[in-house]
Amino acid sequence: MAGGERRLAWLMLLAAAPLPPRQGLFDRSNDHCQAESMTQTQDATRSRTFSWSDPSINATQVGRRSGLELLRAMIAGELAAPPVMHLIDMTRMAADEGRVVVELEPQEFHYNPLGTVHGGVLSTLLDTAAACAVHTTLPAGVGYTSLDLNVKFLRPVTVDSGTLRCEGTVLQSGRRTALAQARLTDGRSRLVAHATSTCLLMPLAPPTD
Repeated sequence: MAGGERRLAWLMLLAAAPLPPRQGLFDRSNDHCQAESMTQTQDATRSRTFSWSDPSINATQVGRRSGLELLRAMIAGELAAPPVMHLIDMTRMAADEGRVVVELEPQEFHYNPLGTVHGGVLSTLLDTAAACAVHTTLPAGVGYTSLDLNVKFLRPVTVDSGTLRCEGTVLQSGRRTALAQARLTDGRSRLVAHATSTCLLMPLAPPTD
């Protein structure tokens, strides 16, 4: 698989009503991505380990299913969640046509040197929700890639901010591009960041088998 195709496959995989209680939770026992373990030594040094599934397995499904079917298969545990979701520890996901919600519990390993959650972590949530919202509208055989991500950070996030909820929605979709937005709120429903993203839509090569 060429470099551009691999990148597209990753973007495709990163890719409703309010989240129902405890539904949309990734089943890590099914996809062989086990819960993280964290330890703390007496000198205050922390450590964290996690595992993930081979992403090339899911890449074979890109283009074979609609975007909504692919994301719902991931949520149900039929397909493994992308490694990046375990890297930053996204905990929940829900998807409907034109709308995706992801959640994350802020942790110390998300921090920057200033003692707050790094903007790159927040941007990853925003990018995931916005791009996956676009993905839910695409039929089998149509792919996408992000053209831009414009982020506004509105308030700092710490471990005391509570569950972060990021909701992505499609604002407009045409033949070649789609525009989406994502809203990131904290445990008190305060808006902490907002983003817009434009995605380029493109036909995918048909499966070879």
